[in-house]
Amino acid sequence: MNSLIIPPYLQKGDRVVILSPSSKIDKSFIKGAKKRLESWGLKVEVSKHAGSSHGTYAGSTTQRLEDLQNALDDENVRAILCSRGGYGAVHLVGKLDFTRFSKSPKWLIGFSDITALHNVIQQKGFASLHAPMARHLTVESDDDFCSLALKDILLGHNTADTAEALKVGENGVGYSCPSHKLNHKGKATGILRGGNLSVFYGLRGTPYDIPGEGTILFIEDVGERPHAVERMVYNLKLGGVLDKLSGLIIGQFTEYEEDKSLGKDLYGALADLVKEYDYPICFNFPVGHVTMNLPLIEGAEVSLEVENRNVKLNFNPDKE
Repeated sequence: MNSLIIPPYLQKGDRVVILSPSSKIDKSFIKGAKKRLESWGLKVEVSKHAGSSHGTYAGSTTQRLEDLQNALDDENVRAILCSRGGYGAVHLVGKLDFTRFSKSPKWLIGFSDITALHNVIQQKGFASLHAPMARHLTVESDDDFCSLALKDILLGHNTADTAEALKVGENGVGYSCPSHKLNHKGKATGILRGGNLSVFYGLRGTPYDIPGEGTILFIEDVGERPHAVERMVYNLKLGGVLDKLSGLIIGQFTEYEEDKSLGKDLYGALADLVKEYDYPICFNFPVGHVTMNLPLIEGAEVSLEVENRNVKLNFNPDKE
């Protein structure tokens, strides 16, 4: 089992591009994110169509593709911040050229609909960052934990504000969070993959599908009714993906309409669905459409340790 290629960490003065590959966004959030990134000592460029509007999208497919391809190709760009999710990234899947990117890999940052792009980049052999986007960087305070964690991962160091729960550097990255009554105890290593459940579910059976073997999978979603979530996880089960996993991280499922069709709450239904597996499983991990949305290095080798009181997720992106 080998981790994917980790893009170089950033240094002060490095260039970051903000672009919008999915839904349109309030331009104030782009300005806010630019200001936050600049406060970290980075040079920030806003792509030509980042603030555009084409129906519900941030520009036409051609415009969004142009912005992303230009950023991927530019050898002087060290990171790409996707301004928001929504819907639309799938329009770009299969149309991107990674020839120049492969020679100068850079971090792709985002979550939600950006899961589609994470899958593409991982399929090409590179790691990426499932992490907060423009709105979060605009509205949250300067001492916001997840913003600082993102900064620390990008710059390859840790600050006093995040040192207790996050470590970045020679020994990798690590998180610790409280355990949950439905957890399966255990310890495993694997390649961290996943993201928004409905988005990567839409890529099942394609070249950009998430492989099960050797994977520690994390899932989250927003606005999906419990029976729809259960149906998608059943697809992973019946398709053999869950059988092959090394571990499973069940994150936050938010903003959904309660229904009683499952006869229990969502976590309870998912717990029944995965009860047969003996690998470590944790529920209620802080990732998803919530303020505490921990940045995760997708494609990195990790260890997942589920204990009675705590869940520990440790990264070692430099491990060979």
